[in-house]
Amino acid sequence: MLLGLLLARAGVQVLVLEKHADFLRDFRGDTVHPSTLEIMAELGLLEEFLRRPHQQLRQLSGRIAGEVLHLADFSHLPAPARFIALMPQWEFLDFLAEQARRYPSFELRMQAEVVGLLWNRGEVSGVRVQTPEGMLEVQSDLLVGADGRSSLVREQAGLSVRDLGAPIDVLWMQVSRRPSDGTQLFGYVESGHVLVLLDRGDYWQCAFVIPKGQFESLQAEPIRSLHRQIVAIAPFLSDRMAELTSWQEVKLLSVRVDRLRQWCRPGLLCIGDAAHAMSPVGGVGINLAIQDAVAAANLLVGQLRQGAPALDELRRVQRRRELPTRLVQSAQLAVQNRFLGPALGGTASVPALARLLNRFPVLRRVPARLIGLGVRREHVSAAIARPAESTATAR
Repeated sequence: MLLGLLLARAGVQVLVLEKHADFLRDFRGDTVHPSTLEIMAELGLLEEFLRRPHQQLRQLSGRIAGEVLHLADFSHLPAPARFIALMPQWEFLDFLAEQARRYPSFELRMQAEVVGLLWNRGEVSGVRVQTPEGMLEVQSDLLVGADGRSSLVREQAGLSVRDLGAPIDVLWMQVSRRPSDGTQLFGYVESGHVLVLLDRGDYWQCAFVIPKGQFESLQAEPIRSLHRQIVAIAPFLSDRMAELTSWQEVKLLSVRVDRLRQWCRPGLLCIGDAAHAMSPVGGVGINLAIQDAVAAANLLVGQLRQGAPALDELRRVQRRRELPTRLVQSAQLAVQNRFLGPALGGTASVPALARLLNRFPVLRRVPARLIGLGVRREHVSAAIARPAESTATAR
């Protein structure tokens, strides 16, 4: 959606296909980091964006093995917004769609599910799309696969995936938030249990981490068993566990960490989770995908104004974004394998680095910068920051 907005601003004809009728699906990435807020500022949209419902997270704190620790402080970042905005993803997507529709070269089609690729002499030339009116064929100069970790586009394109492994899964659910809760800690880690709470105003979005592949065995027990595990780590939630009446209200995120060896082939480029599925650790996935979108727009807009980008131009996007992807995934794997995995196995302990961050506040600026701004953060080019006056023919 963001890539569509950026290209439409530059006068490139864009069609965004969304298989659902709306964006109202919960438990998607909704931690909007300062790097993404900076992109909104560069587009002149930050003030309007922040009018959407959101909460602001200015530091990361948690309780690990019974100790309250302060781990990151975003208040010193060199960025227009020095906080993480906790915003439901449907609000974010709706905002981007609203902005993009201002440009005549942008089109969004809902209830349009991509079911196959079109080929011409070995090159991707478009997609087959199932709609309520029937099957359509859409021709394109460039197809961008942004269809997530279970990407049909990358599968049908035959792009090779490197699976990096993940020892965890995440159960998502929500319970009501009360004024008396105040500002609670972001994360709770005790031996055998890991819980993350996201403040969504009138409710908590809860991420309960479990060992990989154990959801079915958990479901064999009454839902009260999940209640007990959550209350064991966050006792203040005990008076509202009855709100979770069945396992139907608990959604599984099967965690995967992988990346494509090649993000493109002639006529096709994958970005975001379609190119590199991220762990939920750090909540960076959506923000890394947005950085991909900005880089793709900056590097390809000139070519797209003329027609189909050459394969070498598509490869430039991967070369630009692969290092940040590898570094973030390496950090996520280290947290998963060295901390979360053992904690779920019953050996939660406070890492020495966490104690250091807690003792010296100035050091909290380092993880804040890495989480909030990332590595090699992207900026909107002048060609895109200033909307085009006319519409080009590329699509």
